[in-house]
Amino acid sequence: MTGSDVGGLVLTCFIGVVLVALAVVLLCGKGGFLIAGYNTMPPKEQAKYDEKALCRFVGKILLPVGLLSPAVAVGGIFHIGWLPKAYFAVITALALFAVVYANTGGRFRK
Repeated sequence: MTGSDVGGLVLTCFIGVVLVALAVVLLCGKGGFLIAGYNTMPPKEQAKYDEKALCRFVGKILLPVGLLSPAVAVGGIFHIGWLPKAYFAVITALALFAVVYANTGGRFRK
């Protein structure tokens, strides 16, 4: 394991910890200002949405992203080629699910 490997692992772990911390804030129903799109809406539009439910949903999506972030570095260090690919597949699947789920059925409308 070289110094750059350790640096990459430390960096991805740090990013993962930050994402998990943000996910915990969102899971508590706080931090609506962190949600892109929602935070740029005028207050009149924001009032039409259940901010707490939206925050919890985004937190549930963000939590696995943060927990799995070090997988990219671990895959590179130990030459596990499928691990980063699996990570990106999970992230892509979560993103697609989140977009479809959030934009159908009016789930987050008051």
